[in-house]
Amino acid sequence: MYVITGATGNIGKPLAEMLLSKGQKVRVVGRSKERLKSLIEKGADPFTGSVDDTSAMAHAFSGAKAIFAMIPPDPTAKDTRAHQNKIGEALAKAIVQSGVKYVVNLSSVGAHLSEKVGPVTGLYDQEQRLNQLKEVHLLHLRPTYFMENLLWNAGLIKNMGINGTSLKGDISIPMIATRDIAADAAERLLHLDFSGKSTRELLGQRNISMNEVTEIIGKTINKPGLKYMQFSYEESEKAMVGMGLSQDYARALNELTRAFNEGILKPTEKRTEKNSTPTSFEEFAKTFAAIYNGKN
Repeated sequence: MYVITGATGNIGKPLAEMLLSKGQKVRVVGRSKERLKSLIEKGADPFTGSVDDTSAMAHAFSGAKAIFAMIPPDPTAKDTRAHQNKIGEALAKAIVQSGVKYVVNLSSVGAHLSEKVGPVTGLYDQEQRLNQLKEVHLLHLRPTYFMENLLWNAGLIKNMGINGTSLKGDISIPMIATRDIAADAAERLLHLDFSGKSTRELLGQRNISMNEVTEIIGKTINKPGLKYMQFSYEESEKAMVGMGLSQDYARALNELTRAFNEGILKPTEKRTEKNSTPTSFEEFAKTFAAIYNGKN
């Protein structure tokens, strides 16, 4: 049996579906049984509980061959790193108490850095914490910037006619579709082809700049000539807080963007066939367009 935390999210849900489609027994963890309904209908065993509850997670993990562990982000957290560490500690203790031997942990490119990388610093903490567990085989998946992050910009494009973030428009960074992260995690869980403590970077199909991203989105949503604007960190933070993010989470996201802009956050591996994934931004733009046009 496989246990999937974050089973209602952009990675956990397709991961669970992929394992179920292979005839595997899957337990899906979520805070609400209602949100797990579609997975239950496909044969998943539901477990409702909070990932910061050690005893609940130990119960969820009991009897598992392997688990997919992740720290769900909370954009409203007043102290982002403290929130991440509270969940991380509970998951680590639950792994020990349950006796599970194989863990795929969702981390991030840049998780070898302990500062100046925003929310990734909490994933650094978790990697270090899990690496202390004895007799547990751990694989830290380190994907890059999610293409899905750009879905937040649909309203900006509709209302202002521009695309914009605090990322520099002309720097090329690796971007990945979350479904490709799920597919790789599924392969690792099915084959359990890792031992000891290891990391694996996932760099998407290619590096791409926000200028290129904006041009592709513009063509796909029938807004040719759509322009990209780099916002100041102050403007970005104010906008994020206005959207309901906590001051600390907005600050952390700005720190992450600054790390990309200044070359602090970058892959430690050269791009290869092994760490590249299939979904191009052109393909993702079709998903963006469907959501933008209200068809998804």
